[in-house]
Order: sequence, then structure tokens, then C-alpha cells
Amino acid sequence: MAELCSKITPARGGVMTDEVGVITGDLELCTSCDADGGVQVSVRYQGAGEWYALSSANCTLHDARDHEAVHQALVGVLHRPEG
Repeated sequence: MAELCSKITPARGGVMTDEVGVITGDLELCTSCDADGGVQVSVRYQGAGEWYALSSANCTLHDARDHEAVHQALVGVLHRPEG
């Protein structure tokens, strides 16, 4: 299973997780993709141990080779340090 991780700082409203609701601040975003194209998306506070599922972000790709493009698209949408 391939995994990609990036540091992000979301806009003021933060990101919604399944487990704890909205989280804000400096976060780490990780996506993992299995051989069948199943993508799992999770976030955590930078340096923390506990991961949370990013709400409504998991998906199945037609081709697992698209994993990096999906990861970069999520970073592009969620990383808004200027607000």
C-alpha cells in the first residue's frame, strides 16, 4: 500500500473529521492507496500520534497510479495558510 504525506495549514474553518469534528492549525495529511485503487485519507495534528479520517474524502480510483495526483489535489484544496 502506497502512502503519501504532506504538511498543511487549512483555512480558518479547519477540516472536518469523522471522529472529532473540525480540527484546525498545523496538520499532516496522509493518503494511502491499495492495489485496487482504494484511497484512505487521514489527518492529524503535526507531530501527534492519533489519526482522524477526513470526512467524505475516501474514494476508489480507476487506476491506482493516479494516487499522487489525488493527493496533490487534496493538498491544493486544503492548504490555505493565508486563510
